[in-house]
Amino acid sequence: MSDIIQLLPDHVANQIAAGEVVQRPASIVKELLENAVDAGADKIQLIVRDAGKNLIQVVDNGIGMSETDARLAFERHATSKIRSTEDIFKIATKGFRGEALASIAAVAQVELKTKQKETPVGTNIYIEGGVFQFQDPIQTVEGSNFSVKNLFYNVPARRKFLKNDNVEFRHIIDEFQRVALAHENIEFELFHNDEPIFKLRKGGQMQRIVDVFGRKLQPLLIPIKEDLGWVDLHGYVAKPEGAKKVRGEQFFFVNGRYFKSAYLSKAVQEAFEGLLQPGYIPSFFLYLQLDPEKIDVNIHPQKTEVKFEDEALIFALMRSTIKRSLGIYNVAPSLDFERDPKMEAFFSPTPSKSNASSPMPSAINVDRDFNPFISEKISGQERIDLTELYEVTASAAPSKINLFEDDDLDEDLFRLPNGYWLLNKDGQTYMLDLGRMHRVLMSSHQENLPTKKAGQSLLFSLEYHLNEIEKNKYRSIKKYLPDFGFEMTLAQDNVLRIETVPEALKESQVIKFLEKIFEVLEYRTEEDFYKYFEYQWIKLKTKSKFDFIYKTEVEQLVKDFIDLGFPQYTVNGKKCWLEVPFDDFKNKF
Repeated sequence: MSDIIQLLPDHVANQIAAGEVVQRPASIVKELLENAVDAGADKIQLIVRDAGKNLIQVVDNGIGMSETDARLAFERHATSKIRSTEDIFKIATKGFRGEALASIAAVAQVELKTKQKETPVGTNIYIEGGVFQFQDPIQTVEGSNFSVKNLFYNVPARRKFLKNDNVEFRHIIDEFQRVALAHENIEFELFHNDEPIFKLRKGGQMQRIVDVFGRKLQPLLIPIKEDLGWVDLHGYVAKPEGAKKVRGEQFFFVNGRYFKSAYLSKAVQEAFEGLLQPGYIPSFFLYLQLDPEKIDVNIHPQKTEVKFEDEALIFALMRSTIKRSLGIYNVAPSLDFERDPKMEAFFSPTPSKSNASSPMPSAINVDRDFNPFISEKISGQERIDLTELYEVTASAAPSKINLFEDDDLDEDLFRLPNGYWLLNKDGQTYMLDLGRMHRVLMSSHQENLPTKKAGQSLLFSLEYHLNEIEKNKYRSIKKYLPDFGFEMTLAQDNVLRIETVPEALKESQVIKFLEKIFEVLEYRTEEDFYKYFEYQWIKLKTKSKFDFIYKTEVEQLVKDFIDLGFPQYTVNGKKCWLEVPFDDFKNKF
């Protein structure tokens, strides 16, 4: 039998290896920006066209490359960062594998123009699909200029699976932010389709964070600082009011390198324990400095995973430092030192004999929790009369008679103080969420809804200051907004002036509603946004509808819901009703 194992050609091996390094245009952006940082540049330009599918260009004023180095840079495992195995465990640069440029050149058309300071001319290299085309001398400025064109042109299956421009460009912005936030001493610029997106000046960490995420974040930031000698922790966390339900403003850096860590994210979350609503995630920008020998970054080709030698100690340091800073800036809840009246005698000092006979000043006892509308209290909670409790329980007991056939729900519906309703149906009792039930009903008749929503003009226009990320999101959804009753214009100073809003939207809700839309739009396509906005519209109308509702309207809603089949879940998996286990309650007595 003949041999079947053979060596792959270099260009095929490079295309396979490229799958680990080059997953999308943002992967190339990351590698080229980090190379520019390693080259000692203090000014870096990123130029992108069509979300990186047709052009990614990075121009820096770093040290440049010689003629020989420029040619070797595109060979696999060719790097200037390490010399031996020991160097892997004390890496101080962003890149070190020597795979990035070879992988990029294997799936795109790459041109490099570079020049060193002391050389009279530079070098121009062109590689197409991993195949070297030419190398010529050229007159160019000091530094390096990488141009990557027509990504995946020779791997159409990979190009077909790229997302639309809005999603891919959002990933590019993510990578740009991570590098820019880690190096505030470097000037960064980002252009997309010849339009400036970011122009970040040199400055401090606070200034860089504000330049990237907008001025509205600045008053929410709390400084974090702790230096133990072997590790230095510094950065900023946002106050609880800056927390969001989606991730996006959570950044860890170690020795100037961005990394992800679910373990350390838990430390931050625990530091905010008791300060955030369920489901909300705090915003943070935390920087670690420690000996490179105490970390291992050689875990994954993307280099976003880091192993720490003393990870448990860093966890404890991060949690305690953030907690302390929250307390210093009066964000943490204050401790209740109020003493129990029964313990006053224990804490009060024993009077001496000299003043034992002296009259004691009259004391005035003030009950600060007194409420004239509540007769009695036990431990701060209302005392409920047992007979009243029995009447409520008895009235809420499941009905033996099905009254739906008589078209009368009056005796089988009870409103609870928390806004939910009780329903007796077929010998069972259910707790209803009318809002979710109404959304299910509206969704089932969504084809009958008007395509264009009516708007109401505001007496005075509202202003909303956009950061660069929000401005890009706004432009991607701008064409949909008039269909939902919005009319707004974007001024040159990144101020969104809102003139008209949907009828169901209160003026005080407009800004929060827009912030919610921008949050959820992180990686959604424009078509997905239309569906999401339609859902939010239904949810908004539902909330407005149930601010006040008559019992007759609830009866009609329940009847329509029963006709629909009494579904338990909404389209996104949330429960519309819960069965109340009254049989279990009997055992409590």
